[in-house]
Amino acid sequence: MTTRVYLPRDTTSLALGADSIAAALVIQAQERGMRLELVRNGSRGLFWLEPLLEVEHGGERIAFGPVALADVPQLCDALAADPAGHPLFLGPVEEIPYLKSQQRLTFARAGQGDPLCLDTYRALAGFSGLERALSMDCQEIVNAVTESGLRGRGGAAFPAGIKWQTVLDAPAAQKYIVCNADEGDSGTFADRLLMEADPYQLLEGMIIAGLAVGASQGYIYLRSEYPRAREILAAAIARAREQQYLGDNIRGSGRAFELELRIGAGAYICGEETSLLDSLEGKRGMVRVRPPLPAIEGLFGRPTVVNNVLTLAAVTTVLERGAQFYRDFGVGRSRGTLAVQLAGNVRRGGLVELAYGAILRELVQDYGGGTFSGRPLRAIQVGGPLGAYLPESQWDTPLDYEAFAGINAMLGHGGVVVFDDSVDMAQQARFAMEFCAVESCGKCTPCRIGSVRGVELIDRIIARDAPAGNIDLLRELCDTMEAGSLCAMGGMTPHPVRSALAYFAEDFSPDNAGPRPSAR
Repeated sequence: MTTRVYLPRDTTSLALGADSIAAALVIQAQERGMRLELVRNGSRGLFWLEPLLEVEHGGERIAFGPVALADVPQLCDALAADPAGHPLFLGPVEEIPYLKSQQRLTFARAGQGDPLCLDTYRALAGFSGLERALSMDCQEIVNAVTESGLRGRGGAAFPAGIKWQTVLDAPAAQKYIVCNADEGDSGTFADRLLMEADPYQLLEGMIIAGLAVGASQGYIYLRSEYPRAREILAAAIARAREQQYLGDNIRGSGRAFELELRIGAGAYICGEETSLLDSLEGKRGMVRVRPPLPAIEGLFGRPTVVNNVLTLAAVTTVLERGAQFYRDFGVGRSRGTLAVQLAGNVRRGGLVELAYGAILRELVQDYGGGTFSGRPLRAIQVGGPLGAYLPESQWDTPLDYEAFAGINAMLGHGGVVVFDDSVDMAQQARFAMEFCAVESCGKCTPCRIGSVRGVELIDRIIARDAPAGNIDLLRELCDTMEAGSLCAMGGMTPHPVRSALAYFAEDFSPDNAGPRPSAR
């Protein structure tokens, strides 16, 4: 009898030695005379358990993790005898509490099989949304996306249907679909995980978007630091083209859509959509003045849909299951599910997909398991390096765009970075300003100069050089950056700084003795 085992080949698992473990599994199986079929799947996003080994056993998939190279011989012995007796045995994969309690729509297929196998994708309802879209006209597709309540998952949360309608209505012989895969926020990895675990879902979403607005050409602008995603996407695009999911005659429908993969410029600012478009055109990534909007004059001056990976991937669920099905998840104006990425000083880091409305405290405690250090939680930053630092009094805020806006915070791309009580929040405020100074495109003065002055002011405050006066200057500088910056880079850098000043004022006080003791 052949035993089928699954071991991820995503970036996280590879960094933790998955390739060496895979090679050892093959050798150990040969030595024991075991018939082993090794499938290199995508990760399920339970990074605290990676490398996660799954085995088909007794009609279900059971899991072991996190697996180290030294565990392989004993694991092979257990597979031949009593798997449940192994210390790394986790039981059925789908019953792992961290995974079982999630509401996975976008990441439902992640980890199920070989991410490049088209047969596996189709067997798991892949391309069902595309098949439905091919039977609809442009306006019907846009209506479905609009009625679903889907909003952009890249940070701004702009309604996807409105953006698509604008591009559909714009007269032009050529239109474009651009996927922003330049995922650069600290603590985020959902785009990478989806591209490495379920790449055809992204392709399917982009094809649907092209059908919806009359665009025949698409581009994926991929972060340069994602070599594994680049390899998988390139192979997926080639295989999709071979099977006529791309090209001049999509699945015999007479409708066309072509797709290219482009590699990013290694700059955080190129995650801003207009800077990204300049970079795609071969220029230096610089923020454009708006109007005109990219939906009217985007790539090469043509109407362009710019959405991020998770937005385009979610479109497949909307078309497959219907707008109302998707809309039934979530609260208020935040519909569907949010892919939360738990990172930083957290015990159980990984991806959690839940309907909007879940509580931040429960997310970090119940899924994250508290801090990795075991020390008390002190601050949580949500929404990337430009997100506010939230104190304990705000951890009961529901994960909802409007609720977060109500506390001067943002959900952004869903990154959640956890800090214990050893963190120095004055240093974190300095990091925000320094990040802006390094990553600014330099086009507007408030961002280019303001961030440099911000670092200088915070350094003076930390050095106890007239801290009260310099704190007042810092607040005024934040006002200027917020009101005068051309894009969110400079306009939102004040958010983490202001939140640190407001909720962790003791770290800026002359009486502060400096950083807290190490967590070690």
